[in-house]
Amino acid sequence: MSSGKSRHSPLEGLPPHEPELDPPFDVVEPEPLGAPLVFSSPHSGSVYPRRFLASARLDAMTLRRSEDAYVDELFAGVVARGAPLVRARFPRAYLDLNREPYELDPRMFESRLPGFANTRSVRVAGGLGTIARVVGDSQEIYAQRLKVDEVLARIDKLYKPYHRALQALLGRARRAFGIAVLVDCHSMPSVSTLPLPESTDRKIKADFVLGDRYGTSCDKDLIDCVEGELRQLGYSVLRNKPYAGGFITEHYGDPANNLHAMQIEVNRALYMDERSLAKSERFDRVGADLSTVVAALARWLSSRYNNTRAAAE
Repeated sequence: MSSGKSRHSPLEGLPPHEPELDPPFDVVEPEPLGAPLVFSSPHSGSVYPRRFLASARLDAMTLRRSEDAYVDELFAGVVARGAPLVRARFPRAYLDLNREPYELDPRMFESRLPGFANTRSVRVAGGLGTIARVVGDSQEIYAQRLKVDEVLARIDKLYKPYHRALQALLGRARRAFGIAVLVDCHSMPSVSTLPLPESTDRKIKADFVLGDRYGTSCDKDLIDCVEGELRQLGYSVLRNKPYAGGFITEHYGDPANNLHAMQIEVNRALYMDERSLAKSERFDRVGADLSTVVAALARWLSSRYNNTRAAAE
């Protein structure tokens, strides 16, 4: 990411949560800030603390299959387009940033959870809360129950600082441009394990799935721009099915107040071998295409913002 300047999380000077997670995430800044866009890669982290691996009943490769592997690298070109990129270094199997802060499964813990924990969400029921219980095809992660204090420390030292950084970047964009657009970057398995209505067979997914919480988190014209550019580049695109956006998209999207949030899911088969987790020969092409899409979105925002501003003056 030579096109930007990487700065560490706002925890410098404090003891790290785990030695390997120092820093727990990076903010890669453009020089200069040139667009009201902020990119987040919450699931591409691949630094597994030794203590976590020792507590797991699964091997490292099995745990890694839950990663959005290399997504931060795929979107690295956004920095040259004038937008910052926030990327977690820890994996989602350790802590999931795309959840409420306290979506926790009481079955995972040695003692009672605090009363403010959300223990009844659909995601918790599926084993995929803030601290995941399972990965892959419902494979249990932990060999033993966890200490509540240790998990609350993960949330305080990893989850909360990441979201504070995201909020700060969005606030800066809105102050500078009058609008802020968050793009939450993810990847998806190439084959769905969920049957579609017309068949019980596994279905090949689209190249990209765009999520805007069914039109509630983002201006339709913004997501139309992204979809149109992807289609022009020859990709197949779906919207909101099977992924409408998670906590991040829902939490930050507030179009009435000039805060927009969309989720982009990239089909892993486009850029990597899903079995070995190795990058494929198409990796650079997909990354370049995403940079092209972001440039088009930035131009559209500039035109829309400048026209709106001129009309108001």
